[in-house]
Amino acid sequence: MTDQLVAPRPRVRDVDALRGFALFGIFVVNITFMASGYPGNLVIDPAFTSPLDDAVRGLSSVFVDMKFYVLFSFLFGYSFTLQMESAAAAAVAFEPRMLRRIAGLFVLGVLHIVFLYGGDVLTTYALACLVLFWMRRCRDRTALRVAAALYGAVLVSLLLSGFFLDTASFLPAPEVAHANAEQATSAMLGGWGDIIGQHLDGLVLLILQAVSLQGPTALAMFLLGLVAGRRQLFARVRGDEPILRRIQWVGFPVGLAGSTVYTLGGGTGHTLAVAVSVATAPLLAAAYVATLLRSMHSPRTAWIRSALAPAGRIALTNYLGQSAIGLVIFTGVGFGAAGSLSPLATMGLALLVFVAQLWVSALWLRRHRYGPAEWILRWVTIGRRPAWRTLPTTVS
Repeated sequence: MTDQLVAPRPRVRDVDALRGFALFGIFVVNITFMASGYPGNLVIDPAFTSPLDDAVRGLSSVFVDMKFYVLFSFLFGYSFTLQMESAAAAAVAFEPRMLRRIAGLFVLGVLHIVFLYGGDVLTTYALACLVLFWMRRCRDRTALRVAAALYGAVLVSLLLSGFFLDTASFLPAPEVAHANAEQATSAMLGGWGDIIGQHLDGLVLLILQAVSLQGPTALAMFLLGLVAGRRQLFARVRGDEPILRRIQWVGFPVGLAGSTVYTLGGGTGHTLAVAVSVATAPLLAAAYVATLLRSMHSPRTAWIRSALAPAGRIALTNYLGQSAIGLVIFTGVGFGAAGSLSPLATMGLALLVFVAQLWVSALWLRRHRYGPAEWILRWVTIGRRPAWRTLPTTVS
């Protein structure tokens, strides 16, 4: 049976919309690293130190930083269960399909790192997904225990590092960090050789971060998403469930308090501040989800789901597209705007790009079943070329 003759399974539109929402938050964080070499060196660009610049950075730190990564990871785990259902519905073996999908995701991640953006998450996701694949048949209780252990281990390691390690001993001095940041920004303005070289130079840091923080936390969220997907958490949401309000009442106060401590404590440059954020970010992310679900199921604001779902449905294409847009805008192979945009202008650009992606995604999906990247990944997954255009509807 060919893919061309099989109609796509119904989408869980809430999941697509939540993924689209998470995609925006991730871009707000990523674009700051695309726009300048200073954030990656944990220092502030001396050209942008006004109270307004500080306020924009502070708001991003409180409301965005480290929150959307956990949400995106959770949704990845949830979607893993949908892949299992899809294989079962097609009466094909899940194991070879998923292994090919993981390999394809890893290759896309490598290409992403080399040519578009050094802060890739796809390779980390692919490797963590191998563990999720191995644990796919574990009981819910086991998955939750492993997730808690992984997240707890990350927190303990951060706390121990914060209390007993002198981070200043292995971080460059401020003047060295500023010089490195200036050099990194200059490299962004170079040609392909400079840009690729810069991306490859950051591999060691990317791997260390993936092993110590992003990988374990992603896997923990994958496992939570696995359990949620098995229980079809988003398949029967009405928007008026009391649990959603309770999540808001707990998640917003605790999550925002932790974000404020993280921001005032120095952000990513201070280990204890990062520990506070890691501990509380899932609560704030959950509060965001609860708020969005209530809004999407309200007659007055149901348009939010319609706006976000197309972008989330082709999230891989949009994620790679964001990196490509950043490359064109900020680097020397494009307009060379690196180091020239204020934090407010950078955030405004992120919003503008995302709104354009919402429109283009909806337009694209009127005629196509998949985004370009999703189409390639599905080809790898199922082992044959999938249909490109949307199946025509027939009237009986």
